[in-house]
Amino acid sequence: MPVEMSLARFEELVSDALDQVPAEFAAAMDNVVVLVEDFNEEAPDILGLYHGIALTERTSHYSGALPDRISIYREPILDICDTEDDVVEEVLITVLHELGHHFGIDDERLHELGWG
Repeated sequence: MPVEMSLARFEELVSDALDQVPAEFAAAMDNVVVLVEDFNEEAPDILGLYHGIALTERTSHYSGALPDRISIYREPILDICDTEDDVVEEVLITVLHELGHHFGIDDERLHELGWG
């Protein structure tokens, strides 16, 4: 049965996950915002999505670009979790996974790291 959780509590868990990002990575995050959304209309089952240009692929043409976005999708995460502890773990994994894309890490390597 999916976990019931307020939007405010879910956003707090995303914030807590961002607080767990090691300081050297947090300092290197550039021009990126993390948003909580209910779900992705095009792919309603995905848990998160990075929209942007990875740091490893940015060139001088990137200057002045709108911020990259990391979307964390609340409903699919709640749907696959049985307890609040499961939600905490899944939010952390999803945030780290999408931040990995911001840093230019591909899905295969993210799965090797346990962030898949």
